[in-house]
Amino acid sequence: MGLSLGSFAIVAVAVVLASALQASIGFGMGMLAAPVVALVDPGLLPGTLVILAFVVTVMVVVTERQHIDLGGTGWALFGRVPGTIAGALLVAALPERGLALLLAGVVLVGVALNSLGWQPRPVRRNLVTAGAASGLLGTATSIGGPPMALVWQQKHGAVLRSSMSSFFLVGSVLSFLALAATGSVDQRTLLVTAALVPAPFLGWGLSLLLNRVMSPVRLRRTAIAVSIFGAVVLVADQLFG
Repeated sequence: MGLSLGSFAIVAVAVVLASALQASIGFGMGMLAAPVVALVDPGLLPGTLVILAFVVTVMVVVTERQHIDLGGTGWALFGRVPGTIAGALLVAALPERGLALLLAGVVLVGVALNSLGWQPRPVRRNLVTAGAASGLLGTATSIGGPPMALVWQQKHGAVLRSSMSSFFLVGSVLSFLALAATGSVDQRTLLVTAALVPAPFLGWGLSLLLNRVMSPVRLRRTAIAVSIFGAVVLVADQLFG
């Protein structure tokens, strides 16, 4: 695979924790894991996390499908399509360093927007716009959660998790197809991803425990702190490493 055992272990742990976060609050896999993967092996992004996010969302959708907001999800997916195409073209055009800096910037902006308390209403126009932004960012950097979290922040619990997961379930497939079409997913990425497939299952199991011992707000704040740290370290590595 061209990845040392130590590096693989670091990526696997990051994916387990990020999958647990995704399964617990409906988003956050990219925000938590992408900076770590970018530091260890940027060549795996965004394809590896896009595929592994699909695995996590399948489990959440299957277990909580009765809570999905089908109407809102449909309008968000309508916007996801053009955003996905734009994101795939961006990945094909950017060098690895540019992609890493973009990823770090998306993390920090996403954290800022989610922390400022801005609450756009979940009307059709905003859902389509958020879906397009999520498609672009999710395909280009594997971090598509913040736009949807903003527009759906009034949802809670199973409704938020299932609606976000159903959106990302379809969105991950669209992003993968677009990345594959532009040559941004190679054989090495697929091999490493296949070896990491058990990690999302472990993360989903961990989320069941986290949902019992930690409130969504506390879990979200922890994830934000870790994401900020990862993004800052990534920027420092790209600029001074």
